[in-house]
Amino acid sequence: MLDYTGSGPYCYANSLAMALGSESPSTAVIETLTGSPFGAQLIAGSLPLFDPYGWHPEIGLDSAIAHLGWSCERTEGGTPAEALQRLRAACSRGPVLAGPVDMGLLLYQPGTPNADGGDHYVVVLAVDEDTTELHDPHGHPYATMPTPAFLAAWEGKSIGYLDAPFVLRTHFTRERRVSPTEALRQSLPTAARWLAGRDDLPMPPGSLGGAAAVEALADMAAQGLPSPVRTLLTHFGVRVGARRLNDAATCLDELELPHAASIARRQARILGGLQYPLVQGDDRAAAARLRELAPTYARLHAALREDPATNRTSTAVSSNGS
Repeated sequence: MLDYTGSGPYCYANSLAMALGSESPSTAVIETLTGSPFGAQLIAGSLPLFDPYGWHPEIGLDSAIAHLGWSCERTEGGTPAEALQRLRAACSRGPVLAGPVDMGLLLYQPGTPNADGGDHYVVVLAVDEDTTELHDPHGHPYATMPTPAFLAAWEGKSIGYLDAPFVLRTHFTRERRVSPTEALRQSLPTAARWLAGRDDLPMPPGSLGGAAAVEALADMAAQGLPSPVRTLLTHFGVRVGARRLNDAATCLDELELPHAASIARRQARILGGLQYPLVQGDDRAAAARLRELAPTYARLHAALREDPATNRTSTAVSSNGS
């Protein structure tokens, strides 16, 4: 099999890689350590995402940072003026991972402002009262925008999983030396737990996870997908979901787990193959592919449980971001 290399919506993985600098592992490792490949969810019965039930990027970032043996200072909240003060102080010590931000309010992006921009992560390089300079992993190095406009995007009013606005991470410190392979091995119990399903995380009524989420999405496709759902899937969901699974397969191969890797790679191929029928409006073909995908999550969970390391990672490690 030929692994994928190319662009994709990996904003938080790319942003964390920039923040960690030369000591960062690949974004494939980071993304797998976040836990994002290990599940699917249908939020409130209408918002499909190919990541685990109850998962979101803030959980994933904390998990990846901990598994890699790093710590960071994470702050949030306050007024825009207080947030700007925090950001300026943090930037004086080095680059700052900021987010989630509202992508539709990043005014250097074509087509903005856009109320449906979605959540996003960037690395802020410098800021003053007038201008913010940042690396946006969605193809915009050294982007600049007015600071008041950046603060509006960073406040993230439209981002549902935010507990407080103006989240930033800075002062990244290596606490212990952990190789990418060791970090991946330590993350297996968390991956298995995501695949098994979580009932300890707050979710809107009507939300579904795993096979049930994918089957419900297939039912939706069989009846004709609503335009907003099709747009989400074709512009984001399929692209990021297929890449996550492909990267997870590569990482599982690295761990010498060929059975689990083959299942994850099969998932990636099924999901990647959804793009054409969705774009062309062939919802019957899309529904058939989704029904093929649904049972693979239980198969991947069973394959991971076959590995003894899944059950012998310490409580301290498996509790991070789990």
